[in-house]
Amino acid sequence: MMEDAGEDVLRQKPNIVITFFKRMGQTYQLMLDRWTPYTTSRWITTVVLIIAFMARIFIAQGWYIVTYALAIYHLNLFLAFLTPKIDPAMADLDEEQDGPELPTRQNEEFRPFIRRLPEFKFWYSATKATVIAFCCTFFELFNVPVFWPILVMYFLTLFCITMKRQIKHMIRYKYLPFPWGKPKFQG
Repeated sequence: MMEDAGEDVLRQKPNIVITFFKRMGQTYQLMLDRWTPYTTSRWITTVVLIIAFMARIFIAQGWYIVTYALAIYHLNLFLAFLTPKIDPAMADLDEEQDGPELPTRQNEEFRPFIRRLPEFKFWYSATKATVIAFCCTFFELFNVPVFWPILVMYFLTLFCITMKRQIKHMIRYKYLPFPWGKPKFQG
């Protein structure tokens, strides 16, 4: 006769591959969680990674499309980092919104600046994109022949136009996305 079968018979032992990848994901998340408070060291690591990527591009003399795509992506992340979560320009059109917003008049209550893209997500996305771009430089498939000075000029033009628009937006709605120059109140 069979002893009590219970739940043990119904529950299968997890696959070793699934267990391995689950454990790798947990270890990776633990590493990210431990590295979160060290903002300066995270950004220094990312800058070193970008310098290594640029050195690879300079030495290999190719993969300019990959570099251009990475630069455009970094610009997109930077603009999202500078932009408030609730855009004051859209708030004028839609008055029925929930959540914090920036004060637009002198007599309005102060609300803190909340970014559309938080600093940690900005760092994580920029680092991940740089690693992916670095890996792409090892495949000849991504080495599309282009005249790179045109890409540089186009990126610089795009950067100047978008930053000019962003700065005008910041001036118009009177917000500063950085803590420098803001009054500090003693409690």
